[in-house]
Amino acid sequence: MYSKEELKIIKATFWSDFKSHMSKHRSVNGRKMNWLNYPSDVSFIHIRADADWNGARFSFDIQAKDAGVRAIIWEQMYELKVVLEAEMGEAVWIENCSSPSVAKFNRIIWENPDLDFYNPEHKTAIFAFLEDRLVHFDAFYQDFKEVVVNLAK
Repeated sequence: MYSKEELKIIKATFWSDFKSHMSKHRSVNGRKMNWLNYPSDVSFIHIRADADWNGARFSFDIQAKDAGVRAIIWEQMYELKVVLEAEMGEAVWIENCSSPSVAKFNRIIWENPDLDFYNPEHKTAIFAFLEDRLVHFDAFYQDFKEVVVNLAK
């Protein structure tokens, strides 16, 4: 078991290494990208990369407080499901989930539960999983971002 301080160092080192690893990639539009803080251009849409002892995950969260706006964007994403999953692989679509910090949100998630963030032997596989999802998501999102952004207005 790790101490709180050791966990903090492990996490900071991992994400710093991943950011460095991803610096070789540019967005499909040619711009430099902060892959760990992917710009959705919509304040309530969050693109997240995460890993822990339960696996590695990449998610697209729609956290609009207005249920109608959340539903419209969710419907649009669902209409793009075939295109999105052709680019990124099969996802889990979760409507109206909640967390301690967000009352209701919709999530599209890709995960690999076989990876363990705390197993040093899995670091390369986690990097590969997240890199693949981020790069492919970027290819999808750059094509359809305007649709999502316009719906959010």
